[in-house]
Amino acid sequence: MTFDHVVIIPHFNDSKRLQRCLRALSKGDTDNTEILVVDNASTQPLDAVRAAFPSVRFVEEPLAGAANARNRGVLESAAPNLFFLDADCIPSPDWLRVARATVGRADIVGGAIDVFDETPPPRSGAEAFETVFAFNYRDYIERKGFSVTANLLTTRAVFEAVGPFRPGLSEDAEWCFRARDKGFGLVLEEALRVAHPTRSDWPALMRKWRRITREMFGLHMASHPGLGGRLRWFLRAVAVAGSGLAHIPKVLAHPRLAGPGERLRGVGTLLRFRLVRAGWMIGQVFGRDVT
Repeated sequence: MTFDHVVIIPHFNDSKRLQRCLRALSKGDTDNTEILVVDNASTQPLDAVRAAFPSVRFVEEPLAGAANARNRGVLESAAPNLFFLDADCIPSPDWLRVARATVGRADIVGGAIDVFDETPPPRSGAEAFETVFAFNYRDYIERKGFSVTANLLTTRAVFEAVGPFRPGLSEDAEWCFRARDKGFGLVLEEALRVAHPTRSDWPALMRKWRRITREMFGLHMASHPGLGGRLRWFLRAVAVAGSGLAHIPKVLAHPRLAGPGERLRGVGTLLRFRLVRAGWMIGQVFGRDVT
């Protein structure tokens, strides 16, 4: 069977969230749309997921990393329209309808990302921090010029012209910047919405940001090689260290945080996190990996 659209979902050892994502997709109109899960050599069995969603196609990509999984999904499919979604996201009930109606609006379409907590209230410091700061998608798309691949649409023609995602970098940003340099346009579609869980505690937040910091440094040094690039990264680290104080009012005034407890935990996590991240970045300048 041939399809005009394919939803590509990378997955690694997160079967409960994958099932939640697929349940949400199945509530929408999947007409003329292939759902393709690319498993990144998970150690968790997926038999139950396969049985629950017989219309979903599963393929495997042995090379680690979501970039490799997404690239495999493109190679394994033939649809002219590519919809990228993450396994831990919950697409809105009309996500597929909006995606099909929107994909031709521009070369690349980025959608909205809302955050929610998977644990009961009150929020932990990590949850409060992510409620305020995670996924500033409007700034990403409208000012910085990229969309995260948790909610991104493009066409096969654009993807083939730009080339595959590059592992080891901030692959969504790097791919969008490459597309921009080739003259392709990016727009925001607010109606294309997914929800993403906040990190529930400090270790989960650190796992996320270790990966992001490594990828951002790789992307930075690819654009600014040599000593000059390291100096720029050092100065950015200094700015990150001081940015916590500047963002305290944003946490204290955020409408989704409930009461002084959540706000104070959010402020504490903000200050601690920015100092830790700055330390990682300074270490990278001198050749230390983020561990």
